[in-house]
Amino acid sequence: MNEFLKFFNKNNKKDLHKWLHYFDIYEENFSKFKKKKTTILEIGISKGGSLRMWKNYFSPDSTIVGIDINPECKKFEKDNIKTYIGNQADVNFLSSVIKGIGKPDIIIDDGGHTSNQQIISFNYLFGHLNDKGIYLVEDTHASYHSDFQDRQDGFTFMDYAKSLADKLNLWYQYYDYKIYKKEIKEKINMPYFTKNTYKICFYNSIVVFEKRNIETPQCVLK
Repeated sequence: MNEFLKFFNKNNKKDLHKWLHYFDIYEENFSKFKKKKTTILEIGISKGGSLRMWKNYFSPDSTIVGIDINPECKKFEKDNIKTYIGNQADVNFLSSVIKGIGKPDIIIDDGGHTSNQQIISFNYLFGHLNDKGIYLVEDTHASYHSDFQDRQDGFTFMDYAKSLADKLNLWYQYYDYKIYKKEIKEKINMPYFTKNTYKICFYNSIVVFEKRNIETPQCVLK
């Protein structure tokens, strides 16, 4: 059985609130880190159940970091679990967290779910994610509910994520695609996201980004 689901089914503390289909998505994206020393940053602590779930899954020498706006969440700090209290839409706060923990390998946004919170957090934190790291945004169904749409322009995180799918392919919008069939010796300037994103995966209510340094694409015939 999926280890995340197994942990959830055995849990009787009423501190872990999850959509059941999330567990397969976790396993698919996090399994490569399981036996490695990993730094996990989760936005949104709530009752602390997910911090325990990450601690149970990842290696004992990993660092689990949770951030939340509720000061009471400080009580969940124990052993390899660290907590920071602040607003995920406050870049100065996020900066202080990164200074304290270094670059995370995994970032999970399960915070307030508003458009501004998700977009601001991503825009700052993705640049501080380790190479080959995973940035997972949960509960993106919030993009379709007015209670979470706090931008005057109505732009949601799902709108933003879909625009980033185009940015992933910006190489071919800046230059004629035929150029990539030739040997390119000069450096082609691209935005940070385009040159550092390997893939974007859209799931039911989750979007996952995998960070990786991307070389200039080449089309070769042999």
